[in-house]
Amino acid sequence: MCVTAVESRPAGVIGASQSPVHRPFGARVMGFVALTKPRIIELLLITTVPVMFLAQRGVPDLGLVLLTCLGGYLSAGGANALNMYIDRDIDALMDRTSRRPIVTGMVSPAEALVFGIALAVVSTLLFGLTVNWLSAWLALGALLFYVVVYTMILKRRTSQNIVWGGIAGCMPVLIGWSSVTNSMAWAPVILFLVMFFWTPPHYWPLSMKVRDDYARVGVPMLPVVASNKVVARQIVLYSWVMVGVSLLLTPLGYTGWFYTAVALLAGGFWLWEAHGLQNRAKAEVTGAKLKEMRLFHWSITYVSIVFLAIAVDPFLS
Repeated sequence: MCVTAVESRPAGVIGASQSPVHRPFGARVMGFVALTKPRIIELLLITTVPVMFLAQRGVPDLGLVLLTCLGGYLSAGGANALNMYIDRDIDALMDRTSRRPIVTGMVSPAEALVFGIALAVVSTLLFGLTVNWLSAWLALGALLFYVVVYTMILKRRTSQNIVWGGIAGCMPVLIGWSSVTNSMAWAPVILFLVMFFWTPPHYWPLSMKVRDDYARVGVPMLPVVASNKVVARQIVLYSWVMVGVSLLLTPLGYTGWFYTAVALLAGGFWLWEAHGLQNRAKAEVTGAKLKEMRLFHWSITYVSIVFLAIAVDPFLS
């Protein structure tokens, strides 16, 4: 399915109320920080560090952990800044994104573009020169995939945008493993797939909540082009596959009883919430009673719990 991309606002509309004299230094600094989307990067780091513990089968070198986290932050921050630069036209029209720094004029589009490219270059060199080049190319690949494939190609053209665009968010598990081993193995591939199948049922509930925003700007998120019943059914399907894949680490010998128990309990609660959302959608419940954000918030907790178990498991197995 394709849609016509939203036309940009006329020149001078975005951020027109912010002249240089009304951009104090402190607020400008916070604007550049906001370009990196720190809240999202926190989640990426949660999936990076535990994998380093799994790869090391214990405590990895703390200096390596810090360098990997710094490189990951800069790389993801660069991708997010470039995403905001490209999407500044629709960000200005959506309630959820109307306070982003380019839209308000706290950071100009040109500044955001230069900032994003600079972070991409610095993060790649930092990874390559202090960690290893495999991690550097994986991080750069994730950045380019998010900016080019998701933001520029998929987001405004297909309802499957978040399914395939989510691949960029799966890369930190590969980076965490490669930073320790300078190689690949089945464990990070499995965790990559866990995050791949986690992303749609994580993001679609939020899209259900703000579907009017996406519809207004012509971005065909699945909840915009499909009914709640269809979206909820897809959420359940992806959820079952995600939980099943998460349990593959143990039979392959990478984790033991602790991770298995945590993955079963956390996954079971996820499926309870997913089926609850599906039942409410089938009953044609709408508005606040649909409670779609319960699954969205739990999805973040789920990742935190499961990956914490990945970090702890080597010490108990």
